[in-house]
Amino acid sequence: MSKPGGFDSAAAESLILNTIAGELSLDTTRVASVITLLKEGATVPFIARYRKEITGSMDEVQIRTIEERKTYLQELEERRNTILNSIQEQDKLTDELKKKILAASTKTELEDLYLPYKPKRRTRAAIAREKGLEPLAQRILDQPLDGNPLEEGRAFIDDEKDVKTPEDALKWAREIVAETVVEDADVRSMLRKIMWSEGLLSTKAATKRSDGETKGADGYNESKGADRAEGAKRTKFEDYYDYKEAVAKIPSHRYLAIRRGETEGVLKASIEFDEDNFKAQVESKFNMNPASPFSGELVEAISSGIKRRLIPAVETDLRVDLKLRSDKAAVEIFAENLENLLLAPPFGGRPVLGIDPGLRTGCKCAAVDGTGKYLENITIYPARGDDAIVKSKAMLASFIRKHLPEAIAVGNGTGGRETERLAREVIRENSGLQNIIVTTVNEAGASVYSASDIAREEFPQLDLTVRGAISIARRLQDPLAELVKIDPKSIGVGQYQHDVHQPLLQTKLHQVVETCVNRVGVELNTASASLLSYVAGVGPTLANRIISHRQKNGAFESRKKLLGVKGLGPKTYEQAAGFLRVYESKHPLDRSAVHPERYKLVEKMASDL
Repeated sequence: MSKPGGFDSAAAESLILNTIAGELSLDTTRVASVITLLKEGATVPFIARYRKEITGSMDEVQIRTIEERKTYLQELEERRNTILNSIQEQDKLTDELKKKILAASTKTELEDLYLPYKPKRRTRAAIAREKGLEPLAQRILDQPLDGNPLEEGRAFIDDEKDVKTPEDALKWAREIVAETVVEDADVRSMLRKIMWSEGLLSTKAATKRSDGETKGADGYNESKGADRAEGAKRTKFEDYYDYKEAVAKIPSHRYLAIRRGETEGVLKASIEFDEDNFKAQVESKFNMNPASPFSGELVEAISSGIKRRLIPAVETDLRVDLKLRSDKAAVEIFAENLENLLLAPPFGGRPVLGIDPGLRTGCKCAAVDGTGKYLENITIYPARGDDAIVKSKAMLASFIRKHLPEAIAVGNGTGGRETERLAREVIRENSGLQNIIVTTVNEAGASVYSASDIAREEFPQLDLTVRGAISIARRLQDPLAELVKIDPKSIGVGQYQHDVHQPLLQTKLHQVVETCVNRVGVELNTASASLLSYVAGVGPTLANRIISHRQKNGAFESRKKLLGVKGLGPKTYEQAAGFLRVYESKHPLDRSAVHPERYKLVEKMASDL
C-alpha cells in the first residue's frame, strides 16, 4: 500500500530484487529464491551446498553478496520513505524533487537531496531569515542588471534586529546565499566527483614549533626544507611528512597508515584540488552575471560557503568513503590469509611432539597422541651454554623415544630457528629416529589460546606455555580444529587489524571460519564446542549442549541421534546434519557430505545399480 510520500512496499521489494539481479548479472528468480531461503532462516553454507537446484549453483560469495546488498538496499528504501514523508509534512515536496529522490541510488545522494529540508540547529542563515533578509538574498541570487546593493541593503536596517548598516544587511543576506549554495545537491555531487577523480591526498607533519622546525614521532626535529642528518633515526611515518597521492588510486595499506599517523598526532592530511575551477563552475551554475551590480555579493557568498562549510563537509564524507574502501580491502586480505591458514593440509591423526620455543624460560615440549590427547611435557634449556645444549639434546632424545611421535612441530616464535635446528640434530644423531619429520608451525595466537577460558577448562593444572606447546602440536595435526578455538583477529594474518572497522572485520573473519569448517565437515563425536559452534545452524549455545549430551549419553551412533539434543529441532537438524560426520555410524552415508534428506534417493540409486 502506498504511503503519504509515495512509497510502495511491494514496489520497493521488486526494485531491490531487480537491482541486485542487475548488479550481479543473475536471474531474478534465482535471486528471489535466495532471499526467500534467507528469510526462512537458512544459513549461507546450507544454501550453497544443498539448495543448488534452487539457486542455480550459486557459491557462498554470491549468496553473501545478495544478503549484504539486500540489507543495504532495504535500508536505502526505508530512508527514502522517511525523507519523502518528512518533506511532504513540510509541504515542500514538489514533483521534480520527488522524482529526484525516487531516482537516488545511494544513501549519499539521498542525504544530499534531503539536506535543505533536514531539521537542523539554528544556523547563521536561519538567523538572517529571522532578521527578514531573505528578499535581499533573493536579489543576490537573481543577479538583476539594475539596483544598488548598498542602497537596497539600507532598507533592511533595523536596530532591534541588530542590522545597523547596509553592510550588515548584505553580510547577513550572503549567509542565506551561502547556505543555499552549499546545500544544493548538484553542487555537492559536483564537488564530490571532482575531489574523488582529481583530488590529491596531501599529508604533512602535524606539529610545528615556533622556530620553524617540524617534530617527528621520535622527537627528531627537522627544519623545513632541510635534508635529514646522515644516520638520523627514521620514524615509521617519515615517508608521509610531505606526501601526495591521487585519492582515487591510494591503496588500502597506505591510507590506513596515514590514518594511524593522524590518530597518533604525527600527521595532518587533507584533500587538495583546483578550488578556483570549482568555484567558477558553481558561479556558472548560479548564473553569476558580471554585469549585475550584485555579482560581487554572489561571488563572495559562494567563496565563503565553499571554504567554510562545503569543502570540510564533503572532504569528511570522502575520507569516510576512503576509510570504508580501505577497510574492505584490508579485511579481504585478512580473509584470504585466514582461509589459507585454516585449510592448510592436516598431518592427520598421528602422534606429534609440539615445542614452544623460549630463551630465558626454556623450550616447553608436549607430546600428544593421534587424537590430540595430551600425554606429557618436559622443559629444556638449550640457550644456557654448551653444557645445557648437550643436556637438552639428551632429554629431548629420551622424551622422543618414550612417546615415538611421527612429527615434531616447532613454533616459529623467538628462538624458533635455533630450536628447530636442535630438534633436527637430535633426530640425525640418534639411530631409529630418522623417519621423524621436523617442521615449523605458525604459532600466531597460541599465547591467546593458552590464556583463554577454553584452554583453562581443558588443562587447568598446566602452565600457560605448556598449553601453547600442546596447541602447536595440534595445529600440525589439524589446523582448522585448533585455530577455531582462537579469536580470528588474534591469529595475526593481516595489517592494521586494530585500525579497520571492527564489526566489519569480525563479521568477515567469522564468515571465513564458518565457510572453512562447513567445507571440510566436522566429526560429531570428537569435535570441540569451538568447532561445533561454526557448523551451519548450530552456534555456541547449541554446541555446548551437544557436548553435554555426548558426555552424558556417550557417542552419537548416527546423525539422527542429534534430534535427542535439547533445543535442537528439525529446522536446525536440516541446516547442520549435512556438515556433521559420524564415522562409526552403521549407515555409510552418515560418514559423507550427503544430506539425510537425500538418503532415500541415494539408496534407490544404489539399488538400481
